[in-house]
This record gives sequence, structure tokens and C-alpha cells, in this order.
Amino acid sequence: MTAEPETARAPVAAPVRGRRPRPRSPRRAGWTPWLYLAPALAVLGALLVYPIYQLGLISFLEYTQAQVSGGEPTSFQGLANYTALLSDSQFWSVLFATVVFAAACVVTTLAVGCALAVLLTRVRALPRLALMLAALGAWATPAITGSTVWMFLFDPDFGPVNRVLGLGDHSWTYGRYSAFLLVLLEVVWCSFPFVMVTVYAGIRAIPGEVLEAAALDGASQWRIWRAVMVPMLRPILTVVTIQSVIWDFKVFTQIYVMTNGGGIAGQNLVLNVYAYQKAFASSQYSLGSAIGVVMLLILLAATLVYLRLLRRQGEEL
Repeated sequence: MTAEPETARAPVAAPVRGRRPRPRSPRRAGWTPWLYLAPALAVLGALLVYPIYQLGLISFLEYTQAQVSGGEPTSFQGLANYTALLSDSQFWSVLFATVVFAAACVVTTLAVGCALAVLLTRVRALPRLALMLAALGAWATPAITGSTVWMFLFDPDFGPVNRVLGLGDHSWTYGRYSAFLLVLLEVVWCSFPFVMVTVYAGIRAIPGEVLEAAALDGASQWRIWRAVMVPMLRPILTVVTIQSVIWDFKVFTQIYVMTNGGGIAGQNLVLNVYAYQKAFASSQYSLGSAIGVVMLLILLAATLVYLRLLRRQGEEL
């Protein structure tokens, strides 16, 4: 009898002895991002939480120059400062002016920034570089320096704008609306570069095939922007909108410098300048702190409402 050939067998690896790595539990994995964020949160807590706490505390106290100098003891007033503030008709007129002025600044800044961002995608490299450098120069200019330059440009005696337009010695800061318009132009000038650069980066991240397909379908440039780019750029537009709302709602330097502290008889007051006048010009530090708390609550409410509306529309931020 012939012996059957042995079947070739593949070598079997010896089992590796040792402990298998444990899979991370979801609870432990959920804490990992917070560990990385802990140093930044600690710095933000030191820079933001404590000042906000002091601001809120002073708003509930009687804190004037007498208490600062130690001549009189500090006393708890409860909601008396807020009651006095909300019953002041000037506060409501300043609040209305602040909301309208901030809304106009935000809309104009977004319109100019988005238009120039689209323009950057249409021009060649050299004009694009020149526009980017000019915009970044405006962005890097300190607010007080930019305000002083704009005051010189629109000066009734020596400003070149009046000469070019043939307005003679017209004073832009005398009238309420012309003064607000002048400040709005300066705010937009120093704010649009952030919107332009951010939106331009978002546009460059959009696949070119999507834009080409829309153009081949016969869509105009406005239709491509409204129906294709805006939905894809909505998270970026959300960020720049919230940032613009926060910055423009708390404008101080431009108003204070260009209208000389709020305009004639306070006609160009906004909440930040109004709080400064109450706290430091009138030495009513508790009332100025109450205005600061109201501003903080308004900005938080506006931001939360805007984010909630986007969540209802199914946008992920």
C-alpha cells in the first residue's frame, strides 16, 4: 500500500500572551477634549468670570465716589439701580439708538466683506495681494488712530472730502445722523477685513465642481452666491455675524473720539459711552455697572436666539 501524502499545513502562530488593551469607555472618552481645553478655560475664567462677577456685584451696591474714597460704607441696594435705570427715559432712547446703529454696522460690514471676498476670487494674484494687504492694514490700525484719520478726512476746514464734494465748511459731526453715518463708515472700514478674509477662506474651500455645475446650468453670479455659496458658508457666516454683533454693539472708541464724547447734548450716545459717562463722569459706578450687565444680557440673548434659529433650520455649527 502506498502511503497517502501528508497535507501541507500553514504554520500556526503561537498565541501572544498578555493583557488585551481595554476599549475606552464612552464616559472616559468624553472627558478627553475637556482636558485639552482646561488650560484655555482657566485663562478665560481668570480674565472673564471674575470681572463679570465684580461687575454684577457692584450693580447691586451703592457705589459712588464716597464709597470709593472710604468716606461712606458700601450698602446693598438690591434691584434699586436697575429700577432707576429702567425708569430713565434717556436709557431707552440710547438703547434704541445703539440697536439701530449696531444693526446698520453689522449689515453694512457683512455686505462689504462678502462682496470683496467674492471679488478676491475673480481677480488675478497681484490685485488680490494688494487688496488683501490694504484690508489687513485697515484691520490692524488701532481704533483711536483710525478715528483720528477719519476726523481729519472729514474736517470742515482742512479735510479733503469736503473739498472734493464741494461742501465747503460742512460739519459732519454737527448733525445727529451725519455723525452716526461718519462713525458707521469708520467702523465698517476697520471691521470688513475680518469678514472678507474669513468668507474668502470659506469660498476657497468650496469644491470648484459645484460652482462650475451651477454656472453650466445657467445660474447668474447672484444666484450662485445666494443658492450655492450661502448655504455652504452658513456656519462661517454665523461666526462672523455673531462677532460683528458683539463688536458693533459695544462700540466705544469711535463714538467717543469722533463725536467728542457722545455728540452735542448726547445726541450720539450709545450704551458703552452712556455707561462710561454714568460711571466716571457722574461717579455713579453702580449705575454704570448695571448698564454693563444689561449689555451683557442683551448680547447673550441675541446670540442664543440666533443660534437657536439656526438649530431649528438643521444647521450644524
